[in-house]
Amino acid sequence: MGGLYVYEKMSIEELYDIYRQHPVVTTDSRRTPKGSMFFALKGDRFDGNQYALGALESGCAVAVVDDPKVAVDRRFVVVDDVLQTLQQLAHHHREQMPGKMIIQVTGTNGKTTTKELVAAVLSQVAPVQWTQGNLNNHIGVPLTLLTLEDDNGFGIIETGANHPGEIAFLADIVDPDMGLITNVGRAHLEGFGSFEGVKKTKGELYDYIRRENKIGIFLNASEPNLVEMAGDMPAVRYGLTDAPGAEVWGEVVECNPFVKFRYRQEHTGWHVVQTHLIGAYNIHNLMAAIAVGMQFGVPFALIDEALSGYQPTNNRSEFRQTGHNQLVIDAYNANPTSMAAALDNFRQIHAEHKMMILGDMRELGEDSEREHQRIVDMARESGAEEVWLVGDNFAHTQNDFRLFPDVEAVKAALKEHPVEGRTILIKGSNGTRLFQLPEFL
Repeated sequence: MGGLYVYEKMSIEELYDIYRQHPVVTTDSRRTPKGSMFFALKGDRFDGNQYALGALESGCAVAVVDDPKVAVDRRFVVVDDVLQTLQQLAHHHREQMPGKMIIQVTGTNGKTTTKELVAAVLSQVAPVQWTQGNLNNHIGVPLTLLTLEDDNGFGIIETGANHPGEIAFLADIVDPDMGLITNVGRAHLEGFGSFEGVKKTKGELYDYIRRENKIGIFLNASEPNLVEMAGDMPAVRYGLTDAPGAEVWGEVVECNPFVKFRYRQEHTGWHVVQTHLIGAYNIHNLMAAIAVGMQFGVPFALIDEALSGYQPTNNRSEFRQTGHNQLVIDAYNANPTSMAAALDNFRQIHAEHKMMILGDMRELGEDSEREHQRIVDMARESGAEEVWLVGDNFAHTQNDFRLFPDVEAVKAALKEHPVEGRTILIKGSNGTRLFQLPEFL
């Protein structure tokens, strides 16, 4: 293969020409589609440069690296910073598609469900590509953008944040035409510093739309914080029945256990939709999808069809009937706002024998003990026959519930004394790994 080979400095346009020839991107040397581009990212415990040659030997056509020592032939592209180059390439790709409508979605809770509901609605009338799974950070967003094809239809890009400035940074990469903030709540307080820090960071999406004079936003008029943050921005307003200035509004009809809701505009009758979603709080996510559909001319009949047909996955607001119990699984993430909403919804579900397994909420900083105690107090009033708490944070609260240090201890207890005939809420931060429990229930 010869000696050390290093490309001369390459412009992003030149690299984009290579990407157009090899439009599949990977950052995982274990997944190397034939003819793809490998970007050698670094982490706290790994250096992708060390895996670049192996990625090429496994099928990749090009490896983008920032360690010149590993570049041994012309298949390597050496750059100053691989991550920064990935982000620049993704932004450049997005800028080649001015005809594609890009909607950026963020928020404390509900952004993934909202993104998927919006995608389901818009898919009724046009091609839609959207963030898969939870690829919503400084790496996942560029990877999502680089999957966009053709200059038509819609791109729905989810963006998350756990520190100030992150949404602004991602908006600069995404360059959205419209923005949607689902809500602002008490999450990642350790990184944001305070609830005001959460509002400021999420509001960076509104700031971008204003500064760049984009089309506008989709605004939940039932969220006073969002209304205040939006000011007089051009907005498609939606909300609950008492939402001021809403162009479409809705309300929950029942949750037993799935959400049935209805919605209407000022001069139309009610549309009643039965969904497969668990949790009354999903009314806001559903109304957001309706507002987006209305903005882009999706007929109400097709909106109804999309929302009634949507099936949640990834342990988000998911109902599962096992051979022994009924499970309400919401174990992908947890913060004080979403945990309180889950408990309130579970309280409203009609079931004879109810049980809750609750895992720690992470990244709450100095508010952690107070917020965990608040959830314990809510659990005490929930009407559940039994409550299991999992994790160190709950261990520091005042409670008389059964405590477990981790999910492994819960599994051991379930193996020794199986639980049957219960309706069980499973809710906790992803790090508590409560999503492993359904097979034991």
